Amino acid sequence: MDNTELKRLATQVRRDIIRMVAGAASGHPGGSLGAADLMTLLYFETMKQSPATFTKEGKGEDVFYLSNGHISPVWYSVLARSGYFPLSELGTFRHLGSRLQGHPTPVKGLPGVRVASGSLGQGLSTAIGHALMKKLDGDPCKVYVLMGDGETEEGQVWEAAMFGAARHVDNIIAFVDWNNQQIDGTCDEVMSLGDYRGKWEAFGWQVLEADGHDFDSLRSKIAEAQQLCGKSKPVIILVKTDMGHGVDFMCGTNEWHGKAPSAEQAERALAQLEETLGDY
Repeated sequence: MDNTELKRLATQVRRDIIRMVAGAASGHPGGSLGAADLMTLLYFETMKQSPATFTKEGKGEDVFYLSNGHISPVWYSVLARSGYFPLSELGTFRHLGSRLQGHPTPVKGLPGVRVASGSLGQGLSTAIGHALMKKLDGDPCKVYVLMGDGETEEGQVWEAAMFGAARHVDNIIAFVDWNNQQIDGTCDEVMSLGDYRGKWEAFGWQVLEADGHDFDSLRSKIAEAQQLCGKSKPVIILVKTDMGHGVDFMCGTNEWHGKAPSAEQAERALAQLEETLGDY
């Protein structure tokens, strides 16, 4: 897809996010908006995946894990717009009995979702386990996983990082949504990440950095990461984003990490996001 098409898709995904969270009066719009460009590129261009071939095992296809499960609105939007389930189901987000819970879960058989997530710090471990399974099966496809930067304050992340390097798990591409924001403030205020790139390198990972709102930058670094796979080291891309990107009053602040907009605020946000593919 060209960048114009991707931008149109990402803009519509951002509209979905605002409408879902506002409709439920609950959810996490900030990180979802910030990750929309990356998630759009992964599902509509990068990964070898299809709703027609989806299985929990993921044999013969790329698999994706969302570790920071609270940004479920962006994942639900790209899954629905990729054909995993009807677009109309987005309107049930966080409703009682809905498959689209606040944190993703496969309990009700939601296509595209393999494990429950949202208990922060667990996704990298899960993704590494799946990557090892693919290596044992001789499956050449890759495992992709997205984490939040605040999430990487969890100790389990670094246990997984050590394990991945020690076991040469070189068929995984991890991403960190590096926006320096978390629910209680900036990452610097809560628990500074310090030399973040240096930390991952010290743990034995190949580290790249990308602009999370520039499709050329994302595409280039993902292609580089794919070329680095198979060379005995796991790969991670630190994706620099703005929380709340696309909506001026939500952008660059943790205020909208986990707060739903009012009806009036939702209208203000949607006025900045052109309807490009039709609302659900």
